[in-house]
Amino acid sequence: MKKTVYSLPALREVLQDANQRYLKFISAIATPEVGIQKLHRLAETQEKNHHRYKGFNLFSEEDTCLFRTLLQGEFFISGFTNQELRSYFPDKNSGQITRLLARLRVHGVIKKVGKRYKYYLTEFGRQSVAMALKLREMTVILLSTSPCTLIFLVFCARSRVNSS
Repeated sequence: MKKTVYSLPALREVLQDANQRYLKFISAIATPEVGIQKLHRLAETQEKNHHRYKGFNLFSEEDTCLFRTLLQGEFFISGFTNQELRSYFPDKNSGQITRLLARLRVHGVIKKVGKRYKYYLTEFGRQSVAMALKLREMTVILLSTSPCTLIFLVFCARSRVNSS
């Protein structure tokens, strides 16, 4: 998009969509009544085109790290790609992230933007992932210093420093 006066209506539309996605993200965090059915759907094994995709373990550290990463505000505004997720998971290669994205798509957590390699959380994904993290934090009190938690905290600290 060019940076001229003539592109302001198109820019306004893009920015308004980004604001709406961010407001949906904020509202999903504040609502506790998402529903047990959605969590079951997230945890159950799904099948698509004769391939089985395992459900997410709501209490495993690896899936929790993935959910925390997906719920970052920057991903609600501009979406995320395979390459961006790899920066958050340095121990995984491109193929592993691709399979993880396929698993998230089959479960209905993310959707792909047409003809681009960019993904956004769906409404179901926003609600169920936020509820899964709330459930984990409320029922299992773990003061872990796992690598995922430390990486997440470092990225949060960096973003706060960069925004100041």
